[in-house]
Order: sequence, then C-alpha cells, then structure tokens
Amino acid sequence: MNVAQQLIASHLVSGDPVPGAGIEVRIDQTLTQDATGTMVMLELEAMDLDRVRTEVSVQYVDHNLLQADERNAEDHRFLRSACGRFGVWYSKPGNGVSHPTHMQRFGRPGATLLGSDSHTCAAGSLGMLAIGAGGIDVAQAMAGEPFRFRMPEIWGVELTGELPSCVSAKDVILEMLRRYGVSGGVGRIVEYHGPGLASLSAMDRHVIANMGAELGATTTVFPADDAVREFLRAEGREDEFTEVVADHDATYDVSDAIDLAGLDPLVATPSSPGNVVPVREVAGTEVGQVVIGSSANPGLRDFAIAGAMVRGRQTGAAVSFDVNPTSRSILEDLTRMGVTLDLVRAGARVHQAGCLGCIGMGQAPAGGTNSLRTMPRNFPGRSGSADDAVYLCSPETAAASALSGVIVDPRDWAQQDAVSYPALGLPARHSVNRAMLEPPPADPGELQKGPNIGTLPDFDGLPDRLEVPVALKVGDDVSTDEISPAGAAALPYRSNIAKLAEFTFRPVDPEYAGRVRDLGDHAVVGGTNYGQGSSREHAAITPRYLGLRLVVARSFARIHWQNLANFGVLACEFADAADYDRIQAGDVIVVDRLHDVLRSSEGLDARVGDRTVQLRHQLSARQIDTLLAGGVIPLLRGRQ
Repeated sequence: MNVAQQLIASHLVSGDPVPGAGIEVRIDQTLTQDATGTMVMLELEAMDLDRVRTEVSVQYVDHNLLQADERNAEDHRFLRSACGRFGVWYSKPGNGVSHPTHMQRFGRPGATLLGSDSHTCAAGSLGMLAIGAGGIDVAQAMAGEPFRFRMPEIWGVELTGELPSCVSAKDVILEMLRRYGVSGGVGRIVEYHGPGLASLSAMDRHVIANMGAELGATTTVFPADDAVREFLRAEGREDEFTEVVADHDATYDVSDAIDLAGLDPLVATPSSPGNVVPVREVAGTEVGQVVIGSSANPGLRDFAIAGAMVRGRQTGAAVSFDVNPTSRSILEDLTRMGVTLDLVRAGARVHQAGCLGCIGMGQAPAGGTNSLRTMPRNFPGRSGSADDAVYLCSPETAAASALSGVIVDPRDWAQQDAVSYPALGLPARHSVNRAMLEPPPADPGELQKGPNIGTLPDFDGLPDRLEVPVALKVGDDVSTDEISPAGAAALPYRSNIAKLAEFTFRPVDPEYAGRVRDLGDHAVVGGTNYGQGSSREHAAITPRYLGLRLVVARSFARIHWQNLANFGVLACEFADAADYDRIQAGDVIVVDRLHDVLRSSEGLDARVGDRTVQLRHQLSARQIDTLLAGGVIPLLRGRQ
C-alpha cells in the first residue's frame, strides 16, 4: 500500500476504501481556530457534550488578533471557557498559527487529524492523514464520531532531483497549481514520493502540503521518514516518531512527476492561486507591499532566508515590508539568530504571531497597488481591500522584490547585485515555548458568553416541494470568502449569525442580503468548483439563515458541499453542464416529491418555466436524513 492507503486502513471504521465509495475513519486529533472554533464550541453545547473523546483536541486563537473593541476579546474569553468546559487545549492569542504550531507541539506520524480549517492538510507533512472540514464535522469527531467522506483517488507525484539556487518549496506547489489549477485535486489525495524528498525538510513539506487545499485536494500526505524524525528531534519529541513509508511495490490511481532541478521561481497573479506564471513574466511590476509569513510559508527557514537576503540592505522606499512570524517559538529562534534585527534594520514591520493579513485582519494594502505575499490565497478582496491586486510567491521572490520595489526573479536580483545565495545555519534544536499553551483543566468550568456570542439558529427541515426563485447566479470558482467574507468588518461577528448574515455574498452582490430578506426561500446557481477555499461553515449557515434552500452548480468544492448538507441546504449539480447557461437570476425552480426522490435516486427533475432540467445530488442516506431534519444538530436532537 501507499502511505495514504496505510493511514486510511489503520483508521477505517466502515466502508470499502475504493475511489468514490463512502467510508468512515476514526479521528485521533482535532484542530479548531478562532474564526471557526466559536461555532464548533456552540455546536458542542447544542450536542450537550460532556468532554471530548479524542486523543487530543486543540483550540488555537490565530485569525482575529486585532481587538479594536470588546467583541473579539469576548470571543477569546468564550473560547478559553469552552476549552475548560469540554476538555480542549487552548493556544492563547499570539502563540502561533494553528498549522505550524500544531505540527511543532502535537503532530504525530500515523495519526489522523480533522480541523475546521481547510489548511489542516498541512500536517500531512508529518505522515498524518490530516483533513479540513466544516465545524460541525469536527464537533462530531470531538464527540467520538468517525469522519465520513468519499474515498478519494490517490494521486502519486514522484519528486526527483534537488531544488536549484533561489527556488524553494513554495515553487513546487505553485508548479502543481500552474499545471492543474484550483480544481485539479478535487476528489484526490496527493501523495509525494521519490528520491527528491531527501532534500526537502519537514517544514518544506508543510509548505507543499498546506497549499494542497488550493488544488482542491482532500488532503496531501508525505511519508514519515528521516526528515520527519529530524524535525521531531529538533522539537524535543523524537520519541513520538513512527516510520510510515510506502511499500516498495505501492501503486497509485493517478501518477505524475516533477524534476525539482528544473523548476523556476513562480508567482500566482491576481486574483487566483491558479493563475501561476514564471516570475520573469511579470518582472518589473511595481509593488507597494510585501508580506512574509502565514501557514503557507511558516518555517524558521522561510524567515531566515528573507532575513539573510535583506541583511545590510534597505527595502524600497515605496514598499511596506511586513513580517508575520508564525509561532512564538519561531520568533524566539529568529531573535536568537539575529534575523529579527536584520529584518527590522532593513525596514520590516514585525507583527505578532498569527494569520493577520492572510485573512484580511490588518495589513490591508492600499487600493490600486500591488501586494506580493507568501500566503496561500489571493481571492478578490481577501486581503481586506476591495480592489486588491495580490500576488503569491516564495520568500526568496518576496525579499528580492521588497528590496527592488518591483517584482523580480531572485536569481536575476542575485546576479545584478553579485550576491551569492545565502547558506543558512539553522539550529539543530528549536526553541520550545509552551507558556501560552494551556492544557485542559481537570474539572469542567462554565461557558462565559458576552453579548456578541449568539446561539445556533433553529432551521426547519427540507420541504417535500420546493418552488424557489433564483436570487443570484454566479460564475466559476466562487470562494467561501465571497460567500461569507472575513476581514476586519465581518470577522468579529463570527459568533453572531444574525449580524454576520448582513455580509453574505457582499463581494459578489452587495444587495443580496437585503433582497432575500424580503424574498424568503430562494435558490442560488453557481458554476464549477462552487465554494472553493476556506472551510468556514458560515458560508452555509448565513445564506441558510437568509432563506437559501437550494444551490445548483456545475460542480462543488468538497468541504462547502458537505457544509451545505450539514445545515439543511440541498446542493445539486447539473446533469448537463450546458443547463447552467439556460437559467438566469429571477427564474423559478420547482422540484416536487423531494423526500421520495432523494431516497430513491441520485437524479431529480426540476422545472424551470416550461423546461425540465435534470439534476443530481450524490448525497448519502445519512446526508439525506440530515437535510430532511434541517441539519446535523436537529437530526441529533431528534435521535436523543
């Protein structure tokens, strides 16, 4: 078996693990963060859970660290109290971004991890089966339930050669996005193997695994080999190492190969991670902001290479050079090495450890200027500026461009300035700072809710007949950032569904929320890969709160499709993709005898005017029960 098959087989609860079949796997660990975790804790409360039943569950506070008023602090207080109530570890604000911090403190080869963040797949770098999911799926895992999903294909990508000077791990995943775009990994687990792995550290692998989410993949896995052992040794946890490697005769459902030695520095241009071109193709483009950090480039090496490149130099006069350390421990090591001072002297603004600019919480760029970032996503408006122009790149490209004031291939920068590619002396042992990581108390406490902490809405079940107008029609690759935006205006209301609903679809249609309040039950029509990006279940909850009953699309992103079912919204695909062009906003979609049709067939007929449009749902029997009940919580209540 390959690594992915071994991980699934060792945790399989039920089902036949062949591509497309429904399976259930046991979950060892869970990860939640503050943008999604408040809903998870409210869901645990609604489920009346006593204490979590996982090996370990951790709540990180890393997304919204800007306390402009009392609301954010109230959410953090609520989360800490919920950790005490349910038996969850609490990572305090400023301790670090969830993914690299979990990798440092809790990641374990051979384990399963389910997280309410789409970039949970980053932990595949340690030889884990790590999957991002909606909050209610994570809440059920915390309650001891298995995780249910369709068995993906295993996509084996063989790596050969070694990365050349000025090219790093970010360019590997950008090459995958250049080849296959943001939906190339849908229905697949990406497994990297081959001799090229020997030159990639565990944190290099984290960079690649993290942005498997941008490919649309279910997750990414690497073997747990000597590089993983070395990482755990550096973190003082070598005793937790277990070798997990593919059998010598392992096969894959789909195969590909990348020669690392043949890669060039790459950049994703606005406004999609899939718009990848060689850096030289956009060289000379002026930049007003350069940001280094986030879970997509979280390692000590990623900051150290940037510090070495800017040492003794000054960033461009028109450039805001921002640095987001990704964990408190990494910031300690950067400081011990002198890198922090090198960055500050070069003009860097060093921020607290967290996601921050990646999720639009601070560091929003000026309108009409270009922002070059080492982050995973550049969806329109995600940075916090409505008319942003965000490029995604490696730390090498970011540092060279910050110095130049324009986008530049780091190889060309090094040649022009007669600079040798820096050789880094990274410490063999990493700083380990547990001061801001609180273990769950022995005795459960009480939940502390401020006025901005709401409750889960009560949703009724799916009616037997739908007659709903199309309130909105959108194109391809609409992201959850566009359905339920984050950023400084919306994110403080993540626990207040009634208020957060006002922001629904605002980047796409600012009038949507007001219009559908008067309209009532309605439908949305989407193109391909509808709901890509973040796992935030708010993108299903707030439209449902406003009356969304039906989404018909050419295809769906995995997590959002599941989230819609979890909150009672029927998600269907066009049987004939051409029918997308035949439905317009304002048309009325009618579907009769839904309850019987859903249970008897994957196909259903909808009437639109005088035409019949064939749809398919692909829902499991459990998901159909969930829809008819009005969502997971009503279903669980009904079974008690």
